[in-house]
Amino acid sequence: MDKPHIVAYLKTQCGWSNGVRAALKKYELSYEEKDIIKNPAFRWEMEQKSGQPLSPCVEINGTMLADVSGEDVEHYLVAKGLVDSSSSQTDVPLNAPCPPEQHEQTVFFRR
Repeated sequence: MDKPHIVAYLKTQCGWSNGVRAALKKYELSYEEKDIIKNPAFRWEMEQKSGQPLSPCVEINGTMLADVSGEDVEHYLVAKGLVDSSSSQTDVPLNAPCPPEQHEQTVFFRR
């Protein structure tokens, strides 16, 4: 089975992004990670390719999966016959949002 070509547009720290990473690790798939937080140009690229601003987005063999979880990525890979289904456990949930405290952090603005 040929390994798929994967580009993942992910956030540095995010439950959904961590789920995508875990799904790809579960199947030992290599991928190019484009961190949309550390590099805004990757965010722009993701929005142009996916047609929307929500992440994670994962491009597999030229097909863009927009605003997906690790479960979504796993389902796509299995459904397309790119990997054989596995019952192996992952170290993080494949379908979990960011913890609330990550979004409730105080933001300071300079004047």
